[in-house]
Amino acid sequence: MEDQRDVAHGLRMLVVVLLVSACATPAVVRSPAQDLKAIHDAQVLGEVRRLGRNGDWLVIRGYHPSDHLVSVATNTPWSHAAVLDKDGDQVIEAEGRGVHTTPLAEFVSKSHRLLLVRSNWATERSSHEAVVNARKWVGKGYNFLGLAGLNIPDRYYCSELAVAVYRRHIPTGTQVPRPVTPAQLHYWGRILFDSGDPLSNW
Repeated sequence: MEDQRDVAHGLRMLVVVLLVSACATPAVVRSPAQDLKAIHDAQVLGEVRRLGRNGDWLVIRGYHPSDHLVSVATNTPWSHAAVLDKDGDQVIEAEGRGVHTTPLAEFVSKSHRLLLVRSNWATERSSHEAVVNARKWVGKGYNFLGLAGLNIPDRYYCSELAVAVYRRHIPTGTQVPRPVTPAQLHYWGRILFDSGDPLSNW
């Protein structure tokens, strides 16, 4: 019951944000034809596997209605983020059903555009620890109120999880806002790859 109240309140907050935003970002993005999408996904997957390493962030614009809502509410072209587990060929992500793992190929397939970002806090040690932390939190609940700026212990939204896995390695004095949106993650990292909009590539 408490979870249902959290969900309802979180959705109401996001709707309010959406209604008061003067948004320039597209409300909906559509997938290209299936054959073209398959080619694009294979190219993106190959680049992520080639360039990525454990603990990197994958920032995407997805096709799910919640992706459209987040993108419009934040007035950015990005809607979701995940932590890369390269060794496992997976990502760890926080969605409505909580923190869970997803095969990398499946995650790429649900993205319209994808950024591969390496955190400024990433070292060989901290990157390994980031994946360990993310895996440790699999099964934790989703923080529906997070994008409204409210912190609920032991719950995470997507970009909150991406930052939290590096928490111990963030230098003192570094300001990370609350909430932190998927579009802001590159402020604390370096973009290694941008897949581009598949509709503009054909």
